[in-house]
Amino acid sequence: MGLVLCGWNRKAPESRLTSSHKRSIMNNIRPRARHSGTSPTSQERVLQLVAQAGILRARELDGEGIPRVALTRLVRAGRLERVGLGLYSLPGVEVSEYHSFAEVQKRIPNGVICLLSALRFHEMTAQAPFEVWLTVHRKARRPRLDYPPVRVVRCSGEALTRGVESHRIEGVAVRMTSPARTVADCFLYRRKVGLEVALEALRDYRRLDKGTIDDLWAAAEFRRVGTVIRPYLEALA
Repeated sequence: MGLVLCGWNRKAPESRLTSSHKRSIMNNIRPRARHSGTSPTSQERVLQLVAQAGILRARELDGEGIPRVALTRLVRAGRLERVGLGLYSLPGVEVSEYHSFAEVQKRIPNGVICLLSALRFHEMTAQAPFEVWLTVHRKARRPRLDYPPVRVVRCSGEALTRGVESHRIEGVAVRMTSPARTVADCFLYRRKVGLEVALEALRDYRRLDKGTIDDLWAAAEFRRVGTVIRPYLEALA
């Protein structure tokens, strides 16, 4: 912007301008720096997003117009914790047994927790798989995660939504197959998980009253394993 100095001789020696005057003038004429995203307002906005999401992906700030450097400042200040590659949460948040499910869901939003992982969540198996079993679209790129390890199953169409529930884990909405759908999937993929695992899931589904027979039969018919499950179901009945 223009600056007019009144009461000064244009030929006056520069020494008549004190250092403080020079700094004041330069501050007035120097254009203000753009908002860096590290102001308290932006940082508080990041904290609000983390509180709402439970776990925040760094890339989610792009849609909010907040530079990712705000995350670095908050971590240094001890107001955020980095819980995974590009993932952040509030410090002191209790990590649950199913933290890996929430982490995978944040990094692969369209995936569905399934098979052995879903069995574990629904308490229909004594196994504790070290991999997170995940269903993704048949044409989706293979997830590239260093941690946690992921075991991928592919399907398409209605199989990505039917019999899928949403469960809140550490503030994250995690998509997961229902108990009935999980049992049906275990029989469908019995060569991957083992027939004994599928039978255990069926027994626990009935023993723990995880759903109705109608729900289970509908899931079995949908996954086209009705004829496989029928004799085992009749034996339990």
